[in-house]
Amino acid sequence: MTVRPFTSHAAVHSGVARVTLAGELDLDTAFHVRDTVAACLVKQPTEVRLDLTGVSFCDCSGLNALLAVRSSALRAGVGLRVEGIGTQPARLLALIGADGLFAERASSATAVPAPCAAEADTRRPDAAMAVAEKAPLRGLLA
Repeated sequence: MTVRPFTSHAAVHSGVARVTLAGELDLDTAFHVRDTVAACLVKQPTEVRLDLTGVSFCDCSGLNALLAVRSSALRAGVGLRVEGIGTQPARLLALIGADGLFAERASSATAVPAPCAAEADTRRPDAAMAVAEKAPLRGLLA
């Protein structure tokens, strides 16, 4: 059950979709992430920026939504940048061995002047599948 209200905001400008999430990303709210990013992908951006700075909690349903969003972006040929992964969501990713998929890295200059503090590894589309095939992950998402 969600204690802190969940919010999502999305905007597509100059080919970049920025999705800002806040609150608890859990069973009750995970579908919002998938729906919001799917709506952005319909507009055919060249990049999706997922800001998790305001996410205070993430459970396995939220993790599943993040992996699904990453997979959707990869299938659409759209780059995915993630910024602001907090301590608790980062620990959950590390526990299942998926921390490299959403690792924060300094980004290079982009067409949009807003800074991006992290970039997911979208060079290896097979990476998401490799993580999904790990037994501990299957147990969490089943």
